[in-house]
Amino acid sequence: MIEALAPRHTVVALDLRGYGRSDRPPAGEDHAGYSFRAMATDPVDVMVSLGFERFAVVGHDRGARTAHRLALDHAGRVERLALLDIMPTDYVYATVDRRVAQAYYHWFFFIQPFDLPERLIGADPVRYLHDLLGRWGSAMDAHPAESLAEYEAAFADPEARHAMLEDYRAGASIDLEHDAESERAGVRITAPTLVLWGARGVVGRYAESPLDVWRTRAADPGLVTGKAIPDAGHFLVEENLPATLAALERFLQV
Repeated sequence: MIEALAPRHTVVALDLRGYGRSDRPPAGEDHAGYSFRAMATDPVDVMVSLGFERFAVVGHDRGARTAHRLALDHAGRVERLALLDIMPTDYVYATVDRRVAQAYYHWFFFIQPFDLPERLIGADPVRYLHDLLGRWGSAMDAHPAESLAEYEAAFADPEARHAMLEDYRAGASIDLEHDAESERAGVRITAPTLVLWGARGVVGRYAESPLDVWRTRAADPGLVTGKAIPDAGHFLVEENLPATLAALERFLQV
């Protein structure tokens, strides 16, 4: 989407800490180094260093979870928020059933204590990566060869895999504590929010509509709009770029 957005927007694209080509700082015993709260400070620091005090935030998957926390902890920074193919983290854990557990089994595998998941994935990391990417309503051919090569290079790095697992460990522990704190304090999303999800993916198969769920997380439910992207699973940008981009462009131009 960067090339399409750049003529009308300044686009800053980040790898989350621990992922891709970003640094892999230590997690700490409580995994706080990879909490969404910690990861949300990185884009804020980057944007401020580039001279942007306020900005729109667009995130997919773990990036969207980071964007959600950023919108709660740094509400004054966020002009607009776009969340692609996620339900709130605490909602997923609170409502998990057999169907969700089968689709998101990796959530429960990745949070096992160090270093069991690290060793098991390390036996054939690229094969395991391909298995993950081929789930959630998307086929492997959704990923361009150059993107897949980048994913494979990152996933082949033991430090990157460990950082990823620490992200998930934080998601099942300290992140839930932060979510509970925000709930008790009545902290809600205050920015206009766009929610998009793949029509063939897991998010759209929840009993509750993604829009209904996200509207409970906003200060004003009317701030939340969105829709399912047709002919797409989890990787809606790769599978239906025109529809995803059109929805995002309309949202950013308002």
